Amino acid sequence: MLGTAVVLGKSVPIHAEDQMITLDPQTLKWIAVPDMPPCATAAILRGNPRWGPAWVLLRLASGCQVPWHWHTANETLLVVSGRGSVTARDGTPLQFTPGAFAYLPSHHAHHASCARTCILFNSADAAFDIHYVGANGEDISSEEALRPAPRPAPRRKSKRR
Repeated sequence: MLGTAVVLGKSVPIHAEDQMITLDPQTLKWIAVPDMPPCATAAILRGNPRWGPAWVLLRLASGCQVPWHWHTANETLLVVSGRGSVTARDGTPLQFTPGAFAYLPSHHAHHASCARTCILFNSADAAFDIHYVGANGEDISSEEALRPAPRPAPRRKSKRR
């Protein structure tokens, strides 16, 4: 099996288990993740998440929220830094602290948020896709899921007589 990872603007050959891969964290190239909130970026470490299994560092900025969603791939998360949480439907939230680990099976709805910028090691065993779900578990578009919540109307000051 021979693949290519795009890291730092150049191709790095990937061989099944026969080549060491090293990356300098100071030179990682962070890119937007299609169909995810703009507060989520990723640095590809190995593979190509658009076409198959991959390892990435996922960065969720402070205040970032990824609405309820699921993936076709099985997903593994390991928290490198930051504070936040991931919650699965009918599950207990996992607090993101360095070293926290989560395995999210295929088609398992979950959401994540970060109070303080989170760096997560993320691996997926198939191509990355994201399917957002509404309050009743129905599929919704990424546009609908990522639409900003309406702002409350400003309060009117009452006139005193």
